[in-house]
Amino acid sequence: MKRSFSGIQPTGDLHIGNYLGAIKTWVEMLDKYECFFCIVDLHALTIKYDTAEMARRTLDAVAVNIACGLDPEKCTIFVQSHVPEHSELCWVLDTVTPMGELSRMTQFKEKSRQNVENVNVGLFNYPVLQAADILLYKGEAVPVGEDQVQHIEFAREVARKFNATYGETFPEPKALLSNAARVMGLDGVNKMSKSLNNHIAIADSPDVIRKKLATAMTDPARKRRTDPGEPAKCNIYSLHKFFSTPEQIKWVEEGCRSAGIGCLECKKVLAENIIAVLDPIQERYARLKADTGGVKRVVADGAAHAREIASGVMTEVREALGLYVK
Repeated sequence: MKRSFSGIQPTGDLHIGNYLGAIKTWVEMLDKYECFFCIVDLHALTIKYDTAEMARRTLDAVAVNIACGLDPEKCTIFVQSHVPEHSELCWVLDTVTPMGELSRMTQFKEKSRQNVENVNVGLFNYPVLQAADILLYKGEAVPVGEDQVQHIEFAREVARKFNATYGETFPEPKALLSNAARVMGLDGVNKMSKSLNNHIAIADSPDVIRKKLATAMTDPARKRRTDPGEPAKCNIYSLHKFFSTPEQIKWVEEGCRSAGIGCLECKKVLAENIIAVLDPIQERYARLKADTGGVKRVVADGAAHAREIASGVMTEVREALGLYVK
């Protein structure tokens, strides 16, 4: 099977945007690709973080992903920093990467505005490490949100440049967009994000989910219960499309346009549907959190397999570069 690589940062509570836009797609790929799923803790170093929390968040991210359906028997789950070849290949790829390409990365510009006191080289070099993550396993399919497509195109260019300079070594990876390439937050304006506090966490209790949705932004045209609306302009409706039945979605469409239902009614149905989806995930997550040793074994086994693959690829890279190979 072709290989797929995916990564997620250990940035705390994963939310339904992560689930819909990434994890759900990853689970669907398990029988189609040889999948590598990585907790990219080195990427997380580019912004300020609590060092005392990093290890816990890393294991927590592993547990949540497994609870959501990533079966360690069907894929390789590991931590980026446990495979030093990621950093080594990043340096190699730095030597074939024009700085002009990096300076045009949209995410670097956005992150720089968000972290004006810490615009570091790692933040600038983030796409090269991401390219190394993918190419180290000769990944051909990379499931991402639409905000990461530019980075995958960059990885293709880097692979092409390396191959042209040192000989055919890497396949050019392709981005795979999920059906939820961009999940909007409860503010109805920005992409769902923990940092913007516009999210529903996978671990949120039913009461928290109901409270968060109760205050979520809806169609601005519906200022009163009797005002008709347009479902396409309402973020709550967009979430219904992922969590509700076809009959419920039709009920929302017709009720919104005719003012036959109120926004609160619409939100209550969505809340119960989200709760129903998350309930079994939360049960599995609770069991995994109680078995930290088991989660650590998954990470150790995953790193051992990833290092085996990565070591072989780096031997190819060193030979292509003309470096002395022991």
